[in-house]
Amino acid sequence: MKWIPLICIVILIAIIVIWFISTQRKLVVLDENVNNAMSQIGVQMTSRFDALNALLDLTKGYAKHESETLIQTVNARKATITASSTGEQVEAQEAVFSEALGRISVIAEQYPDLKASENYKTTMNSVNEYENKVRQSRMIYNDCVTKINRSIRMFPTSLIAGMLGFSQKQYLETPTEKQDMPNMK
Repeated sequence: MKWIPLICIVILIAIIVIWFISTQRKLVVLDENVNNAMSQIGVQMTSRFDALNALLDLTKGYAKHESETLIQTVNARKATITASSTGEQVEAQEAVFSEALGRISVIAEQYPDLKASENYKTTMNSVNEYENKVRQSRMIYNDCVTKINRSIRMFPTSLIAGMLGFSQKQYLETPTEKQDMPNMK
């Protein structure tokens, strides 16, 4: 009879420890999902910049000086997005891309032969394809952020999240430049 209270206390402590460990593991999985989603954005943005560079190469024959300046600007301002990147870094890369694409649009309008070229159309389709993939990756990232933020804010998980240093993640917003982006078709 003396052992029953002690056994109950040990069982209660074991349940709390198991719950703590399982909650920590769940938070780690959610955090890694966010990191993976950010990495996927980086992969898609890199591919999109590659397609943009191909588009810039096509414009060289038409507006050599402006194309070279634009290529230098893009290469100087382009950064790699990784799992540890922030929303601000993603938005900065979006701004670089939007500015370059806008300037290419101006060049294409000045040179109808360029705009009518099959290579231009094919490369522009590739840029648009990668644009859609970046958009999908951003949506997946925001979904992952929703899941971890929801978990972190809910009691009693919020206690463990606070103790272990998990904090809410930042959503990626749609840049205003994207809303007013020129149609490149």
